[in-house]
Amino acid sequence: MFITNKHTKAVAIADNLGDFSISATVGDTLVFTKKGYTPQTQEATKYGMIVYMQPEMQLDEVRIVGQTRKQELNEIMGDYRKQGTFYNGNPPVLSMLTSPITGIYELFGKTPGRAKRFAAFSKRELEATEVDRRYNKPFVMRATGLTESDSTTVTKFMQYYRPSFEDLKTWADYDLIKKIRAEYDYFKKTGGRDTLQKLY
Repeated sequence: MFITNKHTKAVAIADNLGDFSISATVGDTLVFTKKGYTPQTQEATKYGMIVYMQPEMQLDEVRIVGQTRKQELNEIMGDYRKQGTFYNGNPPVLSMLTSPITGIYELFGKTPGRAKRFAAFSKRELEATEVDRRYNKPFVMRATGLTESDSTTVTKFMQYYRPSFEDLKTWADYDLIKKIRAEYDYFKKTGGRDTLQKLY
């Protein structure tokens, strides 16, 4: 155990029984440190001191693994494949010829039907996520010059004008900024009362 006098910077080491000797005057702050224990601070007294060291709380190592929305949706689709559906309810014509029973099951079975609906839902979710990634509040604020104090206006404007995934597939950031500025000019002219018309 190490003992440090904060006032004089003197350092001492305690023996195996915890006995130590350090030059200090009454009222000096002594810091007691030992590996595996929480550091303790105590004022020096005229006579011997008793110091109670508190063991540190040791936590087991925890590994945190993030999962993207795409990975989560793919995992669910994997569960459908484990149940015997391989084409998400849309079997190719060739599979109907090579394996008619599988083809019929893929077209009319309940599990493939659910997989087909989930695949459509998954596609919409991933497209919405991509739109949110590119068309977000900080980006719109930079494009329009609005600030955090205009948060309500930004939210209202973003609800009126939200580009589609198909639009964003063909637009670079420059095109998106240009469209946002044009739409924002229209938004200001109408006072945000009317639903915005898309510019093409």
